Amino acid sequence: MTTEFASPPAQNPFPVENLSRLVFRNAEEAPNDVAVLRLVGSEWTDVTCAQYLEEVKGVAKGLIARGVKPGDRVVIMSHTRYEWSLIAWAVWSVGGVTVPIYETSSSDQCDWILTDSGATVAVAENDELAGVLTGSTDWKGDVLVIENNLVDELTAAGADVSDADLETASLTAGHEDTCAIIYTSGTTGRPKGCEILHGGFGGVVVAVEERLDKAFKPNSRTLIFLPLAHVLARILEVACFYKRVAVAHEPDTTKVVERLPEIKPTFLVSVPRVLEKVYNGAAAKAENAGGAKAKIFKAAVQTAIDYSKALEGGGKPGLGLKVKQGLYSKLVYSKLHEALGGECDRIISGGGPLGARLGHFYRGAGFDLLEGYGLTESSGVLTVNPIGEARIGTVGTPIPGVTIQIAEDGEIMAKAKTLFNGYWQNPQANADSWTDEWFHTGDIGELDDQGYLSITGRKKDLIVTAGGKNVSPSQLEDLLASDPLISQAVVVGDNRNYIAALITIDPETFPTWRDKHGKTGEVEDLLQDGDLVGAVQDAVDRANRSVSRAESIRKFRILAAEFSVESGELTPTLKLKRNIVHERFSDDIEQLYTK
Repeated sequence: MTTEFASPPAQNPFPVENLSRLVFRNAEEAPNDVAVLRLVGSEWTDVTCAQYLEEVKGVAKGLIARGVKPGDRVVIMSHTRYEWSLIAWAVWSVGGVTVPIYETSSSDQCDWILTDSGATVAVAENDELAGVLTGSTDWKGDVLVIENNLVDELTAAGADVSDADLETASLTAGHEDTCAIIYTSGTTGRPKGCEILHGGFGGVVVAVEERLDKAFKPNSRTLIFLPLAHVLARILEVACFYKRVAVAHEPDTTKVVERLPEIKPTFLVSVPRVLEKVYNGAAAKAENAGGAKAKIFKAAVQTAIDYSKALEGGGKPGLGLKVKQGLYSKLVYSKLHEALGGECDRIISGGGPLGARLGHFYRGAGFDLLEGYGLTESSGVLTVNPIGEARIGTVGTPIPGVTIQIAEDGEIMAKAKTLFNGYWQNPQANADSWTDEWFHTGDIGELDDQGYLSITGRKKDLIVTAGGKNVSPSQLEDLLASDPLISQAVVVGDNRNYIAALITIDPETFPTWRDKHGKTGEVEDLLQDGDLVGAVQDAVDRANRSVSRAESIRKFRILAAEFSVESGELTPTLKLKRNIVHERFSDDIEQLYTK
């Protein structure tokens, strides 16, 4: 183990003056390449780099006509869609600053972001979201609505703005200027605005390209289904435009599986929860089939895990394992590849811990699984696993230009030119988050001698039992969530005599389990059912084998419904709001400690 590891800076600088110039450069250098795949009716339509530039210019001129000036903040509140992206590039093209708001945000949250950012214009997806956006505020800026023919209206409004005026505006921002104020999703407290620089995003995509030099093949395609308000989706889109990867958008995560065969992405960037859902769905289908199919699937899963583990550290699987992996590639893994579109050979996971078991499964099933790590404050990425040298269970090594240090208390510290410019109008938060050049991430982790970083938990999430044992809940929670029947787990036990957990059941796999066991009713009807409790106990027992007795879960309680964004227990990026869970389920927690 080591306490500090630095990667040398990237060899090449970000090649354009600011992010908006990527759109101009692509149209000039490769006008006929596909920039975006747009769903029109039921058909996906190619939008070339030249066509996309013309659309961006039309919207940008309309923004100039409406008075948007360089440095002005423009709020965007919408699901992930073609127009979200188009408007964001147009804002950058007039020297403006994008301020994204999650479409699931409340009126109070919108009020805070509108007023704190000092936005002059706000864009909402539809009239309903426009109502949410302005429902609790005295903010007096312009509100524009995408679904009220906004793109056409702006294009018409800007007809008299010259190309020269737009060119001048698009060159006002440099690498050290702000491109976005992205508000943290607020797992605790009020969201803070992270001031991201053009050179921050630009420097990250150059560094990631250098680290993953084979990730973006010619004629690559990907599907963005994460919220574009999240830094991971934004840096992904910037990287795609930088490398001229065709991008498609899907606002509804329930339709992702439907879209993948249509788009046939060559790689995917996902959060762990989506990958868990894909795996759990396949496992439930096999379990429901029963008999030989269920046995084959279980054997295939174990073979994939064993095969991946044999690859660790440059190792080579034995002949017998190769034969088994080849057999299950035809019987099982091929169907998973087909479900992801048939051409996807690389998956980059970020936004939260994936879990080693799931990581090994995907790699052993034939995907180049690369887990990475970053924060909004790091312009999206700090570390990523190198292609061909990934170590499952780690988030890889620092990307070029990043130094990672582990503090005495285990906190991960980061130093890089691509870090954000600070919290918008929040000097106290800045003072609390920096020690000289080092940014305090709030995460706890370990570095091995080769610079691979492992995340072991969040500093604020650490549980200290009454016996003084420090317990990071994330490891147990990840292990429990890997069980197909379990959707989520929240480990509790701060200042208590033992560790316990709240468990939710996966609504997609539950019907299969219920029918197989001859049950009737919903989860809420079976909370005390011996078979359901027993199935969860089996998962708890498996998870407990990975920790010491002092860290093991002694009791658990099954809840009637999943935690969700809509009910407020999850952030829009599906991270747990522990304080909300502890508050809302305080009675359930107390029951876990009642004799």
